[in-house]
Amino acid sequence: MGKRLLASAAIASLLALPATPALAQDAAPLAAAQAASVDAEFARFAPRPSKNLQLDFSVWQDALRYMVLRMGPSTRLGANTVLPLTGTRFVYGHDSRIRLEGNRIPFSMLSEEAIAPLTEYREDLQRIAGEIDIASLPKNQQLAFWINLHNVAVIEKIALNYPVTSPSLIRLDGSDKPLDETKFITIAGVAMSPKDIRTKIVFPHWDDPKVIYGFFRGELGGPTIPREAYTAANVDALLAENGNEFVNSLRGVESMGGKLLVSEIFEEAAPFFFPRMDDDLKAHLATLAEEDVSALLAEGKSIKVNTYVDTVADLAGGEKEPLFYELQSNGEYASAKFTPSILRLLGERAQKYRVLQEQGRLGRVILLPNPGETIEPAEEAGEPAQPEE
Repeated sequence: MGKRLLASAAIASLLALPATPALAQDAAPLAAAQAASVDAEFARFAPRPSKNLQLDFSVWQDALRYMVLRMGPSTRLGANTVLPLTGTRFVYGHDSRIRLEGNRIPFSMLSEEAIAPLTEYREDLQRIAGEIDIASLPKNQQLAFWINLHNVAVIEKIALNYPVTSPSLIRLDGSDKPLDETKFITIAGVAMSPKDIRTKIVFPHWDDPKVIYGFFRGELGGPTIPREAYTAANVDALLAENGNEFVNSLRGVESMGGKLLVSEIFEEAAPFFFPRMDDDLKAHLATLAEEDVSALLAEGKSIKVNTYVDTVADLAGGEKEPLFYELQSNGEYASAKFTPSILRLLGERAQKYRVLQEQGRLGRVILLPNPGETIEPAEEAGEPAQPEE
């Protein structure tokens, strides 16, 4: 991508390509309660596919491969307590027991030159969605668009307002609402927030609850951000992968005492996908659960919403640490500054990968939904994103 991060603001160009199958849905109409919950102004975004067009998200793909640092799947082991630096009583950086879960955006290392194209990208997505009538595209095209728009908008605003310890603390243009509820995205004259995209556009019109795992909230406690852009071809596979990672992590499901603790994001999604929160959510979790979580579900404990960690999903915990080191390569100092807390986190990450390697859990394969396509292994999970020169 070069030092600019995003090579161009010209994005989402239209290609006259065959439509791909939409995410599997029930033939039954939407529940009346769900339909009634959607504001009238958002009715224009109800899917009504009629155009055989696709969007190209390759620029966003390049940006994600530049920005995202993989942290690997959860080991379901809480991270150790962080001790203060010698001679102080302060603890800088991430100290949550789930701090080694979920991919990261190194916001502290993004320059102004790298951040500006994120705004251009979001604005171009907004423009093109109004010009082509996004609701008329094939449903998987629409779903990929809404997820990508949501995620770039969240990343952009965190980057512009960094350092900040939690996205919920960001206030835009004097708004008294948190970032997630601020209507800073506009399509075809309709102002919307990231939460609106989830709860007024996607959740009411897609019946598969795996859609909830596509939305990155910029927080440790939420779904992870993959190093791939969502597309019509890969959206099913990426949502299943993200769902598997989340459900089998501590931030997704764990047990304490007589309760099955689940993430707060399931509470938001419950009116759309889990009307009987206990039974319906457990049935859904069972479709993604691996051995440890399956055993927890089998215990029959009632569900309780867990404490949600809203710390920013970066490397530094959104804090300005007074000390830093510069990496040295071939006798030359690199520009990136690494604080002691970042170096500590990266060291813990390296140790986690050793554990994953011992468990035989490194590496993964992305399965694409279209038959006949070549299936290639993704990069090894242990390889971090490397900025291009």
